[in-house]
Amino acid sequence: MAQMYYGTGRRKSSVARVRLIPGTGNVTINGKALDEYFPMEIVKREVIRPFEVAGCEGKFDVIAKVEGGGFTGQAGALRHGVSRALCEADIENRPALKAAGFLTRDSRMKERKKYGLKKARRASQFSKR
Repeated sequence: MAQMYYGTGRRKSSVARVRLIPGTGNVTINGKALDEYFPMEIVKREVIRPFEVAGCEGKFDVIAKVEGGGFTGQAGALRHGVSRALCEADIENRPALKAAGFLTRDSRMKERKKYGLKKARRASQFSKR
């Protein structure tokens, strides 16, 4: 069995469980190819960026399970998970990934709804009479 590296990435309400296996650079997300899962080019580039920063393009295959959130949040979670797994694979990748900001968990979440309001901060319309 080939060596496997794991990383969990999170962003907003998305969680990505990532496995890196030495290979040719294939990316599989929820059983689908990267192009099939993320049709937008900007989002695809976001997922592959950690490999470019660490200088590991085409050295690992990515198998990921992603759930929750929208496609942007999922791409961010994948980037975080891949970065963490690359650090596990080789500790010398850490400074470059840290400098690029890929190891920082983006803590911006949706604010919870408060009672008496329509949304987190949106109050009902005021009427004098």
